[in-house]
Amino acid sequence: MAFFLEVLIGGLMAGVMYSLVALGFVLIFKASGVFNFAQGAMVLFAGLFFVGFIGKGVPIWLSIILTLVVMAVLAIAIERLVLRHLVNQEGIILFMATIGVSFFIDGFGQTIWGSGVSQIDVGIPTDPIFIMDGEILIQSFDLWAALVAGSLLAALVVFQKTRIGRALRAVADDHQAAQSVGIPLNVIWIIVWAIAGMVALVAGVMWGSKLGMQPAIVGLALKALPVLILGGFTSVPGAIIGGLIIGAGEKLAEVYIGPFFGGGIENWFAYVLALGFLLIRPQGLFGEKIIERV
Repeated sequence: MAFFLEVLIGGLMAGVMYSLVALGFVLIFKASGVFNFAQGAMVLFAGLFFVGFIGKGVPIWLSIILTLVVMAVLAIAIERLVLRHLVNQEGIILFMATIGVSFFIDGFGQTIWGSGVSQIDVGIPTDPIFIMDGEILIQSFDLWAALVAGSLLAALVVFQKTRIGRALRAVADDHQAAQSVGIPLNVIWIIVWAIAGMVALVAGVMWGSKLGMQPAIVGLALKALPVLILGGFTSVPGAIIGGLIIGAGEKLAEVYIGPFFGGGIENWFAYVLALGFLLIRPQGLFGEKIIERV
């Protein structure tokens, strides 16, 4: 029983990290109605700048502020150079635009700071923690990372209840209708992309501290896709629940089912689970069911 709980807790903590990456996708989707393929590249981009500033001798707290400024400038540039020219266009056009943005910022960040693996040390403890009379082992880094990610997720749940959060949803539903009632579409897009940049920074720092800052971090975007399918593309709470299900499910599957398949089930379990879920509830646990009348 103790071993089961240890695996389950480890999976739940990893799931919170998945939720953090998925949250950036949810924010952009709620503002533009399109899947933001560039979110994974934004995580790498923010992490590279953060590591680069630290490498130049800048204190950690100032590096965070400077990176947030960089991500805000990136949000403004994306709105001015890309999104502004695609207002009222089909969702597939916006999606293709985010693919172009993804390749650009991925290459641009590595051109400036290099593509080697860089270690990040933000002072988070890494010593193991034993609970239940030493029967269950928890990595203190995973615990701190889950607390940081959980705090950010809670703040964004509150944010979506604000006036800007409601305006964000109106923009996603209909660009023209939102503009007709006085909602500044361009401003909303800048705000949302800037917040997604902040989320990308936190995700980049957490995953970079755990795995090292490297181009492979972009691949985390693929793990966020099953999270979105389970939770729903428009739901912040759904991103949290979906992440916990994926995190716990893949760890338990690797330990208890993996031996029957020769191991490695953790790499594809989330996608199989998401595929099965699409057949049952395509809109996700908290997604809105779309009914089109002819």
